[in-house]
Amino acid sequence: MLSWTVYSSFIGATLCALWPNLSPQNARRTALSTAIIGFLITLACCFQYDLESAQTVQLVSKQAWIPSLGIGLHFAADGISLVMLLLTGLAAITGILFSWDIETRTREFFVFFLALIGGVYGVFISFDLFLLFVFYEIAIIPKYFLVAIWGSTRKEYGAMKLVLYSFVGSALVLIGLLAPFVEAGATSFDLLELINHPFSKEFQNWAFPVTFIGFAILAGLWPFHTWAPTGHVAAPTGASMLLAGVVMKLGAYGALRFPMTLFPMGLAAWRDELALLAVVGIVYGACVALVQRDFKFVIGYSSVSHMGFVLLGLMASSEVGLSGAILQMFSHGILASLLFGVVGRMVYARTHTRDLSELETLQLAKRLPFAAGTFVIAGFAGMGMPGFSGFVAELQVLIGAWNTFPSYAILAGIGIVIGVCYTLRAMVAAFFARENRFAELPKEALPAITLPEKTGALILIATTTLIGLYPRLLLDLIVPSLNSPMLKPLITP
Repeated sequence: MLSWTVYSSFIGATLCALWPNLSPQNARRTALSTAIIGFLITLACCFQYDLESAQTVQLVSKQAWIPSLGIGLHFAADGISLVMLLLTGLAAITGILFSWDIETRTREFFVFFLALIGGVYGVFISFDLFLLFVFYEIAIIPKYFLVAIWGSTRKEYGAMKLVLYSFVGSALVLIGLLAPFVEAGATSFDLLELINHPFSKEFQNWAFPVTFIGFAILAGLWPFHTWAPTGHVAAPTGASMLLAGVVMKLGAYGALRFPMTLFPMGLAAWRDELALLAVVGIVYGACVALVQRDFKFVIGYSSVSHMGFVLLGLMASSEVGLSGAILQMFSHGILASLLFGVVGRMVYARTHTRDLSELETLQLAKRLPFAAGTFVIAGFAGMGMPGFSGFVAELQVLIGAWNTFPSYAILAGIGIVIGVCYTLRAMVAAFFARENRFAELPKEALPAITLPEKTGALILIATTTLIGLYPRLLLDLIVPSLNSPMLKPLITP
């Protein structure tokens, strides 16, 4: 059943592409139905997952694909995979709801959208490393077309920069993929087999940073992060939600699943340096967001900052740090999707400006009260307000970082404080600026927030609130998986 998350997405993309005379409305309905089916399959897999056997991968589907090279269609899941699948399903559904207004080449838009979702699902359930790489590459191609065709604000530049960075990272990942296969004299790319090979310390010391950085480029690791804000700003709203919500998570997930698992001695050798880069990303992203005048750039650089917490938690190499990093992947995916939905669709599509100086004059809190209320909730959740998912995730990361490198935890805490500042600044400027009694009040009414937009926003708000109030729903999946034979060596005493 697990593999049908992938198959259903590609079937939906094929229907949108080949269905004769498919109207834009039916293309939307087909895409939404496909996303809902994928999410329901993920929920069914969660119910089938046996928590008492959570230290082993489950829901295994394994078939030969290229036998001569030992490459197989090996799909499986542990608790971490299931959390990422849930995030993908939610991002897919809400991204389509926020893309309901797409009128230009509608069916083509949803073909690329669903193909991207299929690639993301494939990465999260592949336990054959070559298969993981294939799906990782599949997810890159639709990103380019979504941004280059339906984007705005230097869309060709943003699309090309995004893809070039992605391909550079992919080249490093491919080197890291082939090296252990050759070094081990392996006959298979199966992760569960390669993990049993005792790679030498010298080999791990160069293979780990090459592969980790290859994945981390997509996760927004400083100083390889510059594609992210540019790509987010250029992308259409639904694609922005996917880029921030799930595509950046491919890098962090891939880094955990592949180089950190195969090369634990390499991780130990490079942990401090990579943790420093993560902390620089947290503080740098927050500082740059603080001075931006483009509303979408504020959210773009905030994503770089929040992804720094994911990478810092991974480097903490403790149970609480790693579980916090995975929970932060989920939380940031939900909150970034919500913020980009508000800024890109609710605000920019109606006002045709993202300049905070111009938005200050529009009195959006009165004219778009639902958008203002949604941004307030998402903003406070992103700050780490108790009661939302971001608080639990960042708290765990900070605790894990404090136990491993206290000075970095303090710097990350400073990043949170700066995050409060840029969020409040953007919130006030965009929605609650003081009225100028001498200024002429806007007379034209703005289009009301649509039902699909409200539905998508409420789904994301309900999710971040539910996980914030009851994080065990995800932690009960995550923590036992960290104690599996595959991941247990990463945890330092």
